[in-house]
Amino acid sequence: MPALEDKGTILYVEDNPDNRMLVRRILLSEDYKLLEATNAFEALEIIKSNKPNLILMDINMPEMDGYTLTARIKTTPGFERVPILAITANVMRGDKEKTLEAGCDGYIQKPIDFDELIREVEKFLARSANA
Repeated sequence: MPALEDKGTILYVEDNPDNRMLVRRILLSEDYKLLEATNAFEALEIIKSNKPNLILMDINMPEMDGYTLTARIKTTPGFERVPILAITANVMRGDKEKTLEAGCDGYIQKPIDFDELIREVEKFLARSANA
């Protein structure tokens, strides 16, 4: 029996357990390897020993928000080109631009649309593989 194709490793940084469960179900059903962090500090620990192909970033987290964490990750050696995709409830005028200015490569608004999430993940993983 052939081994499953390695579709990529995704780090999901999200403090809300319901959102983590939803995204976990979606990504695991599509055979992605998933790493999860419940806050920015856990994410920084995870990337010390793992290099995900893509990071999904919640923006509104306590202690350190996703904007600040994105900037820290993007200045971490070896992570400058790892795509970071914001998943956020911030949908007011200018929020998408603020997210991109912070260093995120893409933006998905909550509530999460299953098909959009998979499309965006596949698009950014393809770009990452070709970088």
